[in-house]
Amino acid sequence: MPSSRRAARLLTSDPTTLSRADRRFVDTVRAIAPSIREVADLINDFGKLLRRQSARSLAAWLEAASATALRNFAQGLAANLDALQAALQEPWSNGPVEGQINRLKLIKRQMFGRAKFDLLRQRVLCTT
Repeated sequence: MPSSRRAARLLTSDPTTLSRADRRFVDTVRAIAPSIREVADLINDFGKLLRRQSARSLAAWLEAASATALRNFAQGLAANLDALQAALQEPWSNGPVEGQINRLKLIKRQMFGRAKFDLLRQRVLCTT
């Protein structure tokens, strides 16, 4: 038996990438528990929706998810519906900014207690 975390990953993975044993496990779980099959299908649909950046089918997905165990997740998304639709429709991303913040925090953690701001500034500016 896989752990619950591994089982969740297997249920939401592309079936063509799974080993024979993993595929047999997924098929068994999906056959035994229709509610798990429905939630796994919704999660896979949500991933496709995000990858395709399709805001048109978002409302239908939220309605379908509201009737399952994903109800709280769907309500949280519905509360921020404008931001989610903008994220799906707009070509912009704050990924590069988040990457720079992550890099800066890493350098800062490495230098904690060892140097002052001058050296931190030099390391940040010289590595870019």
